[in-house]
Amino acid sequence: MNRVTDAVIAGVLLAFTLPLMIIVAAAISFDSPGPVLEREPRVGRCGRRFNMLQFRTNVCAPEDAAPVWLARRVTRVGAFLRYTRIESLPRLLNVLLGDMSLVEIDEGSPSFLK
Repeated sequence: MNRVTDAVIAGVLLAFTLPLMIIVAAAISFDSPGPVLEREPRVGRCGRRFNMLQFRTNVCAPEDAAPVWLARRVTRVGAFLRYTRIESLPRLLNVLLGDMSLVEIDEGSPSFLK
């Protein structure tokens, strides 16, 4: 039941946020060169590995290009995405694919949360 609920809610949210996600993708591609999405390796339930998606907020540059204190790592669009937390919207795709859950109730939770 939890998986069905997650898929339905993620599908509805993706349908509503798709125009915003297209605008954000265009803004990221115009702001700085590089991919629009980041893939971060994560470990899920039972040790299953998956790539968590989110919008790229940092500059794509070699790590040794400039000293860390001198380099500006966050892009202008990325700062706005982090402030508004829009960079997390692609995670809905992970929820739809079954890699993640919107809310996971742990077995050790108090009984009133189950």
